[in-house]
Amino acid sequence: MIFVGLFTHVTNQEQTKEEDRRHGEFSLMAYAETPEQAVQMFRKRIVEYRNDQQFFEGACKIFLTQLLEFDRLPQNHAFMLNFKSVAGDPIMPFISCTVPTDQNDYCSIHDWRDNQPAVDGKSEQLFVAFKERLPSTEEAK
Repeated sequence: MIFVGLFTHVTNQEQTKEEDRRHGEFSLMAYAETPEQAVQMFRKRIVEYRNDQQFFEGACKIFLTQLLEFDRLPQNHAFMLNFKSVAGDPIMPFISCTVPTDQNDYCSIHDWRDNQPAVDGKSEQLFVAFKERLPSTEEAK
């Protein structure tokens, strides 16, 4: 089975200044026979990240928020794994890492400039945009 663990983390929450505190989300994937084995693999990998990388530094708490199990994945379409919507404007930059390994963590700094996301100081390219859709008479009822 394929297991995906969705996690939330908080780091340095004891710090007085907001910019010194961090929080975020990450996911881990594993092939395992049982959910218990997947959770053990997740725990082991998180400890490795703490010991070998710059993830989860300082006083850190990690929460397993969802455990997803798949016996197969769709072959003919993409599916959404996770969606998050946060109220308000993004203020603080955040760090994101893609498929980190012990050789390289592939981390980048994400920020907002002129209401457009930027990664490592470069503005991101727009992928798709939608205009506001006015409700039809049927939808408005």
